[in-house]
Amino acid sequence: MAIQSFEPQYMKIGVLTAALQELTPREVRDADPDRAIEEWLEFAAELGADYIQLSAALHPSEADVPPEAMLDPVANTLDLRQPFDAARARRVEAASRATGVGLSDIAYFDNMLHHEPGLRKKKADFMRRVFDAAVLMGVDAVCGFVGRNQQLGMDRNLDDFEEHFVPLLEAAKERGLVYRVEQCPMPGWTTGDNFHNNIGYTPGAWIALHRIAERRGVGDQIRIHYDPSHSILMGQDTRSMFQYLKDAGYGFLIDGFHVKGQVVDSKGVSAWGYGGQTMERGDWIDGRPSDDPADHLNAWKKQVVLCEHELPGTARHDPLAYLQNRTVDWLDHQLAARELLPLDAANTHLVVEHEYPPARIQDREKLKPILEGSIAFTRKIDEAAACMYALQQQVLAGQGIPVQGLGREAYRS
Repeated sequence: MAIQSFEPQYMKIGVLTAALQELTPREVRDADPDRAIEEWLEFAAELGADYIQLSAALHPSEADVPPEAMLDPVANTLDLRQPFDAARARRVEAASRATGVGLSDIAYFDNMLHHEPGLRKKKADFMRRVFDAAVLMGVDAVCGFVGRNQQLGMDRNLDDFEEHFVPLLEAAKERGLVYRVEQCPMPGWTTGDNFHNNIGYTPGAWIALHRIAERRGVGDQIRIHYDPSHSILMGQDTRSMFQYLKDAGYGFLIDGFHVKGQVVDSKGVSAWGYGGQTMERGDWIDGRPSDDPADHLNAWKKQVVLCEHELPGTARHDPLAYLQNRTVDWLDHQLAARELLPLDAANTHLVVEHEYPPARIQDREKLKPILEGSIAFTRKIDEAAACMYALQQQVLAGQGIPVQGLGREAYRS
């Protein structure tokens, strides 16, 4: 037998810039927009990250959702009120060279199927500007939601996806880009009772969307930016989801990762189940949605009564919770990705996304050691998984030596 050398392949570690929305004070960045990107590249280098996922959003003066109604405030680190041109791109490129930190992709999370035509067009136009900025900055992908038309049922939303979202995929194809769908169901996006407000929320849906895109000639443009926190929210586990995709022949859909966890509150599940709070939330007043945007935050009780986001490394090591799918088993997450998906691990981005509420400190010096620790934890977990995979699946397998034990099994109950 040929001796296989030990060659672990590590993923690219990054951080989403929404972790600190106002790293550059608003009065500075509004006058000099690209200063925010430069300072985030410098901050990422201090944190020990290799890449940033650049957060884009409509400027607060242009946004349709008030910040007080948001569970996780967005960041317009990439400010596109003015066109992003070659001169701006050169400035970002110079900062990237100086810091040694690259850009993984650009992230713009919004409802691209909004039922109101004017808002839908506004968001689609902005997304195309994001596409153009991505090309100028030399990144090959954008990350975002699909969204949901609240006036239509799920099957009709597939028709709406084909009519109105596929043109965005066609625009991405024209620019040589991939659109990576983040799968959060966004249960609190609306004061209605729908839990699934982003139709790209689970493997069965990803396959349905890809089939439509493939039929329209843009199948290569739609991929998934997998986030295990949303799987935990819906009672799923990473290994079983990846096994399902592999069995169905769609393992290739996973094209990047958010590293964000979820910790389920057993009392919350006992009270409301995995559908979250369905009544008396406080987002409705006197039989109608409240006129106060701050009350709309209560719509998120469909999620927050049963779980809380985890910044990787901040939740206790809990083997029982891993087996119950009540928190993310990070080591198995990274092992399963290598064992079940056709990934090129060395060219796959692993992006830390910070949404752990008690630690969402908007103070650079206080937040810095928190993010440093989480990024370091993420890197070491990935390295451990890479080493286990290389040793077991390559070195030992090459010499016909069996791997001990069973490990976590997909679909097991």
